[in-house]
Amino acid sequence: MKTANYTYIVECSDGTLYTGWTNCIEKRLQEHNSGKGAKFTRVRRPVKLRYLERSDTKSAAMKREAAIKKLRRSQKQKLIAETELEKILMENHISI
Repeated sequence: MKTANYTYIVECSDGTLYTGWTNCIEKRLQEHNSGKGAKFTRVRRPVKLRYLERSDTKSAAMKREAAIKKLRRSQKQKLIAETELEKILMENHISI
């Protein structure tokens, strides 16, 4: 089975949104919340997962991350609102 790659959006404690990619979302969220994640999230803990999208390749996840980062905040919020996060977590056997 291929390793899954994920593009994600977390909401920081100050309400800002951070977009990233990973091949292990559980580990990445733990890193963000322990202060070992991105510099941006380090001072804005805790973070909460708000959006998750699976890609088959690292390249596809990174391209999607870049595309999402270019969106306006309102467009990111729409993406979050239209995504069934719980369903995605269940389908991918992710426990956060």
